[in-house]
Amino acid sequence: MLRDYLPILVQLIAVSTVGAAILAVSAWVGKRRPSREKLSPYECGSVPVGNARERFSISFYLVGMLFILFDVEAVFLYPWAVVYKSLKWFGFLEMFLYILVLLAGYLYIWKKGALDWTR
Repeated sequence: MLRDYLPILVQLIAVSTVGAAILAVSAWVGKRRPSREKLSPYECGSVPVGNARERFSISFYLVGMLFILFDVEAVFLYPWAVVYKSLKWFGFLEMFLYILVLLAGYLYIWKKGALDWTR
């Protein structure tokens, strides 16, 4: 059984070694010349204005959590798409019900006003 996991272990060791080597070489070779401009937070090219500790609307966090929720749920469509032909009608109906449940959840949060930014 351990023989089956040996390639994964070798890959993890190789990736860890390469990652550590890249970080070490970068720290060793890289120039350190900090300036006020380099140490300021990057704000998409615009000049930072205001305090970074101001309060955000709860809608911001709610929409973020809903995005993550539906994004993770969409990931489950990929394995289904890979084996779609072998599942025949049962797989199709099963995924149809899955998408209906997602759609019902989406309609529920829409009706509750969770996606409304004007409140």
